[in-house]
Amino acid sequence: MLEKTERLVTVNAVYRWPLRVVREHYLRPCVPCSSALCSQPERCRNVGKLLPAGGTHYMVPDSSVFHYFDILEMPELKGVIWLQTVTDALRSERGWRYYNKLRSLLKDPSHECVLFANEYHASCYHAWEKQMLKKDWEKRMIYAAALWYYKHCGEKMPIVIVADEDSIKRFKVKSEGVSVMTFKDYLKKFYSDLEAAHSSCDFTDEALYEEKLERLEASGLNYNHYLPPDVLEAGLQSGRYVEGILCVNRQTKAEAFVRVQDTDQREEDYEILINGMNPRNRALHGDRVAVKLFPESLWKRTATGREAGEYMPTGHVVGITQKHKRDYIVTFPSKEDIQYYSKKTKKYVAVPWDCRIPRIQIHRKQAEKYQCCKAVVHIDSWDVGSRYPDGHVVGTLGTSRDLEGEMKSLLVEHDISERPFSEAQMGELPVNTPEEPWSVDPEEQDRRDLRQTNLVFTIDPRGCEDVDDALSVRTLSSGNLELGVHIADVTHFVKPKSCLDNEARARATTYYLPDRRYDMLPSVLSSNLCSLLRGVDRYAMSVIWELHRTTYEIKSVWYGRSIIHSTYQLSYEAAQELLDGNLGITNDMKEFQDMDKKEKEDRLQELTWAIKKLADIASHFRAQRGLDGALDLDGIEIGVLFDEERNILDLVPRQQRTVHRMVAECMILANHWVARKIYESFPRQALLRRHPPPRQNLFSELKQSAQAGGFYIDTSSNRSLALSLDNAHDVSDPIVNKLLRNMATLAMSNALYFSTGSCREHEFHHYALGLDKYTHFTSPIRRYADIIVHRLLSAAIARDKPEMELNLLSERSLEELCDHINERHRAAKLCQRQATELFQCRFFRDKDADRDERCVADGIIYGFRDTAVQLYIPRYGIKGSAHLKTKDGCVLHLGPNGENLGVWAPGAPRRWHKMTDRVTSSGQGVAFRMFEHVTVKISAQVQPYHPNHLHLEIISKKASVDPEARHTPQSSPSPTRELVGGNTQCAEDGKDNLPEEYRQFRQTEGESLYTLLEEMKNRAIQDL
Repeated sequence: MLEKTERLVTVNAVYRWPLRVVREHYLRPCVPCSSALCSQPERCRNVGKLLPAGGTHYMVPDSSVFHYFDILEMPELKGVIWLQTVTDALRSERGWRYYNKLRSLLKDPSHECVLFANEYHASCYHAWEKQMLKKDWEKRMIYAAALWYYKHCGEKMPIVIVADEDSIKRFKVKSEGVSVMTFKDYLKKFYSDLEAAHSSCDFTDEALYEEKLERLEASGLNYNHYLPPDVLEAGLQSGRYVEGILCVNRQTKAEAFVRVQDTDQREEDYEILINGMNPRNRALHGDRVAVKLFPESLWKRTATGREAGEYMPTGHVVGITQKHKRDYIVTFPSKEDIQYYSKKTKKYVAVPWDCRIPRIQIHRKQAEKYQCCKAVVHIDSWDVGSRYPDGHVVGTLGTSRDLEGEMKSLLVEHDISERPFSEAQMGELPVNTPEEPWSVDPEEQDRRDLRQTNLVFTIDPRGCEDVDDALSVRTLSSGNLELGVHIADVTHFVKPKSCLDNEARARATTYYLPDRRYDMLPSVLSSNLCSLLRGVDRYAMSVIWELHRTTYEIKSVWYGRSIIHSTYQLSYEAAQELLDGNLGITNDMKEFQDMDKKEKEDRLQELTWAIKKLADIASHFRAQRGLDGALDLDGIEIGVLFDEERNILDLVPRQQRTVHRMVAECMILANHWVARKIYESFPRQALLRRHPPPRQNLFSELKQSAQAGGFYIDTSSNRSLALSLDNAHDVSDPIVNKLLRNMATLAMSNALYFSTGSCREHEFHHYALGLDKYTHFTSPIRRYADIIVHRLLSAAIARDKPEMELNLLSERSLEELCDHINERHRAAKLCQRQATELFQCRFFRDKDADRDERCVADGIIYGFRDTAVQLYIPRYGIKGSAHLKTKDGCVLHLGPNGENLGVWAPGAPRRWHKMTDRVTSSGQGVAFRMFEHVTVKISAQVQPYHPNHLHLEIISKKASVDPEARHTPQSSPSPTRELVGGNTQCAEDGKDNLPEEYRQFRQTEGESLYTLLEEMKNRAIQDL
């Protein structure tokens, strides 16, 4: 009885794409099995050649072993079953020549092989399901036939399916009678003495490998397999390979660097250049890799980056010792772009948000669901023969340009948690309800009560809720001064190894973004019970110094737990007004409401004396650190102003005031003395913070810029650098000094947390602060490192009390914790910077750059590149590049008054360390000098896949006349710049002074040497 079904068949149509048609297919209950072990001979009706019953196994070749067809033709191979599925694939892939050879092989009685029509057997046939790959359908049919054959022969003869390594993954073998192995393993197991077959197999494998390499080289790829783990470990121990974290260059994605740290601490750390995708060998940014160095003759210069133009060691990745496990944000191609994909395309390529990550292949089914959306993708693998890694979608973040989608992209990219705190974590908090409010226990032992003796107040940004620190100063009966720094006692609420402690450890820091923040601790603690708010009693950890009344020499210091009551909660602006003597600010302060005149005057006098005395003390300690080499560095911070509907009103650079420096100096003093205390108590288990000296070659750009402005910068030590920066001051343009200090900051490495057991004591030094020991103690609400330091300080205080449990971390555990905290702090810093850039782009995105006056501002040139100048815009705190040359070889053309005419003419820029100019083919040119002010147009450039960025364009060589941009004095040319400008102007004026009688002998129609060279080049090309 025949069974009717349908079968999908691919037909090759002429001048068209291959067509898939559905045809009728009839299945039979039995077909000839051609085996002597047949259990149903009356139904199979075998005729002709039969497989013997005395063999050890039957072999079923897969369609992936056609490369070994010469071996399959050997008569020594016995018991071979050729399935119809395999023969059809052979005819389709290899053509009629191989198909006819197989037919002859089946007819030859000397070869022990038969044909089994599995596609017509009702028990072996499986319909081709929708969206199923052809290879998967073939493997399913082959396995079903092999399993039927084993059962049909009474389970007396094992069946071995032979396939290649890639195809073996597709088989899902569950039966004991059916096994799958590679052709090479099959020969080793059953025909170990057949030397001709083994040599032919090795030759074929080598040829296939070379063919694969040729295909990869033709496509620009030549990836290698990673070395086995035991080989990597042995090579790393012997020094043959080196290990480090791979960092891809943002500006030049083909460049990557591996920073190698000297574990023996005998030599300085160094970097290896991984130049190109092939040497990178499928490693991703952030992976810890093993690298084999190239010979010194193959070392190269870097194109851009930290050591641009210098020779660096080069190498290639031979293995990945630790994958950087994280998810990535990608954008899928739009519907218009998908139309260009072939219908046979099984995977779409998604573009990661981070330009340092290669494109990721996603299966077509998933990709079609997330068109024009941002999705979260996890990378699964990256095969040696694949151009891109494979991945799958794990979530979506909304449309591409939605603000919330952009912000969530930042969080995912930097692995920042926005999940709420769990019930178990919240259950560890004390009860604090209107019916049962929380309060301090005044009878608690080991706490000094400062509520009645000290005037305690806080100074923080306006609207701050997580108030970490408070200050106090008073005169003692001896005439000396008492200075106090009081920090919120978070460790009273967050116990070691609790659920809340584990979560704070994982987050490591509070993440501050322009329009939101993500707390390390629940708001019940960060904004209430731990926060040192005005008018309430709070637990604190205090450091109190006794100072000499005039010299401020430290006489003694006390560390301990305390209870404080903050009387005033001041903003930086209010504290600065009081420091400047503007007492009218008190009319808007809640603390002075409902007071009579006498009481208000007394309170105000007490507060202003305390602020001024603190400023005087802070100035003393700041000057003292300056003698030890402390640097006064300057970073550029941007504040984003919003309206009530969260729309961006303006971008305002934050200004450093005297009161900012006062509070910072008090915190530095407390951190320094706590670092000394915990290191003295726990020499190998203290958590400190160090800032290593920067490498001298990183100061090259700073020195060149300063020299162009007529200044000399000595970078031999932190003290000489500080003095040089103080002297590099242009009285007519204070922005110059600000830019030089910012460039010095960018040349330095980041400060790091470390365990004192992992470094030698001379490496503890903090370069920028000029201190031998330093830590973070003053912000436990928003930094987990400070919580650890609080516990260390408590343990140091209680060392003489054996009943106190110290709860110290081991050296190894503390070192791992420091690595985690450093990584989270880097992520927080980078996320905050990118979020600021996001809001900067959104501010200019909806504005017409040609009409809106807010898009035009004053800019100052602070650096030169080959085809661009680097600009700083004080009005918005923006730094970026303005191009002087396009990819087509055209340069910016300015009018006679230095205005931008919107014309790009053929030409070339020329660069010196003091200036750069651009000359058009007609001989017209203009020079740009270091620290010169120009007028800049700002616009937002929308990117389809990557973050948007600002586009800067010089529209006039003159300084901007915008009143808002003139909040700082404009620069006047220095003597050096006047000399350079005069020489350049003389050269430009002299080009028209050629007498008329000599003009007929000119060799060029243009007015410059550039024109002559261009004409000579064109004539040479025409001759060729």
